[in-house]
Amino acid sequence: MRLPKRAAISGHARLLAHPAYEKLLSAEPLLRRLIPILIVIFLMIVGAARFVELYQHKAQREFDARETMGLIASVLSSALDKAHPAGEPVGTDAIRATLSATLPPSATHSGRRIYVTDQDGMIVATAPRDTETEGMPLVRILGEAQPLTIFGIRAGVLEITLADGTSALATVHHLEGGVGDVAVVAPLVSVYDSWRADVSLNVAIFMGTSAILLVILYGYFAQASRAAEADQIYSETQARSEMALARGRCGLWDWDLASGRMFWSRSMFEIIGLEPRDTLIGFGEVASLIHPDDGDLMALAESLYEAGEATVDQMFRMRHAEGRWIWLRARAELVDRDSGGPHLIGIAVDVTEQMRLVERSKTADIRLRDAIETISEAFVLWDADNRLVMCNSKYQQLHGMPDSALAPGTPYADVIAAGRKPLVRAQVVADGRPEEGARSFELQLEDGRWLQINERRTKDGGFVSVGTDITQLKRHEAKLIDGERRLMATIADLRQSRQKLEMQAQQMVELAEKYAEEKNRAEDANRAKSEFLANISHELRTPLNA
Repeated sequence: MRLPKRAAISGHARLLAHPAYEKLLSAEPLLRRLIPILIVIFLMIVGAARFVELYQHKAQREFDARETMGLIASVLSSALDKAHPAGEPVGTDAIRATLSATLPPSATHSGRRIYVTDQDGMIVATAPRDTETEGMPLVRILGEAQPLTIFGIRAGVLEITLADGTSALATVHHLEGGVGDVAVVAPLVSVYDSWRADVSLNVAIFMGTSAILLVILYGYFAQASRAAEADQIYSETQARSEMALARGRCGLWDWDLASGRMFWSRSMFEIIGLEPRDTLIGFGEVASLIHPDDGDLMALAESLYEAGEATVDQMFRMRHAEGRWIWLRARAELVDRDSGGPHLIGIAVDVTEQMRLVERSKTADIRLRDAIETISEAFVLWDADNRLVMCNSKYQQLHGMPDSALAPGTPYADVIAAGRKPLVRAQVVADGRPEEGARSFELQLEDGRWLQINERRTKDGGFVSVGTDITQLKRHEAKLIDGERRLMATIADLRQSRQKLEMQAQQMVELAEKYAEEKNRAEDANRAKSEFLANISHELRTPLNA
């Protein structure tokens, strides 16, 4: 991913910008592709050049060997022809003497061997001397299938395969009169010894060069990877820092006091609603955003520099892009370096919400104090350390305390000691089971008033006490008790009347029962009378009918 370009920033703001080499990042992908290709091309060119040179060197080495062998054979055959008249046999000792006198020491270098034969083709002398081959036919060394022994100097120097299978360069010159031959043989292995040494040296140099270039290439890629990783870590760190600053409503400042220019982080621009930019900001632009009632930045900087103070902690307002004012709290440190001059570096935090909360807290506190002051009860609040938090005038009047004793934070003992203890005629524990950490009781003062004291523990370990004037309630309670007493007396009278009525009712029941019995008796008598009259009437009618 290509990182965005940033403007050049001086001073401490460089710590907040991207690295200086970031402007080369656009060319880095191309370099990462070209450098390996260029190294391979370079190695190929060097290898090809050395190959061509070694090939030419090999050809030159073979050419020199052929020329040297031809010269040696020509010089030796000429010397033997001059030393011995044509047609006369050559003695072995004379040939050896001629070899020693004619051949230089280098004639037998590079594995070259010189053979001198007689007219029958038998080897009579060698250089260097080899007794094993002396007396041996020359064709036994050179092989049967070769034209050298036939054509002689006309065949030149040929590459042949010796009888033992070894490849070699060889030439044969005939002596005048056919008295013998001079043969010079050099194995190809010996001919190319120096060339192979050059090849080995060149290969070693080429491999070393390749290894060094590969190490350099690896180092380049490793360094590039580390640089990319460092850039990635830097970018992530900067992104996280910007995110943390943005989420925390914070902005970084770097004010170059010498030039009057400032660097702002992106979060600082976002706080005041401006479009983030990478260029430095002029002092005049910043000063125009600050509320005129909150001081002058230049005066602040001059006072810091003259007073020798190193830190700043100040709150001020800045105009938002929408036109409203926001509160900022700036904390900075004055850093003076010889290279960059004095810089004021720090952080600015958006405390608008905190200021609103403080204002709301003040308003709520005023309302709470007004509410507590307007209630009819005596109110006092203590913290967990038994220190006064607040109270109202009713509590102050009840205890007769001066204003100086009611400052917030005054210990409980000092507050109580500063007031007078009210005279208590009676103390009554309120009915009901109190809550944990709470109690309620009633007091009757000397002047006849009644107070109900309710104390409750707060969640932070303090307690609140409220004294309620219940004098009217007590009076109503007394009236209710008196009315209840009268009601109970009336109820007692009614109970007695009820008992009398119950007794009279019992008597009426008994009389009713007696009346019922007498009535039953009368009915029985009346029934007996009727039966008697019926019987008499029957008895009287019977005789008459007869």
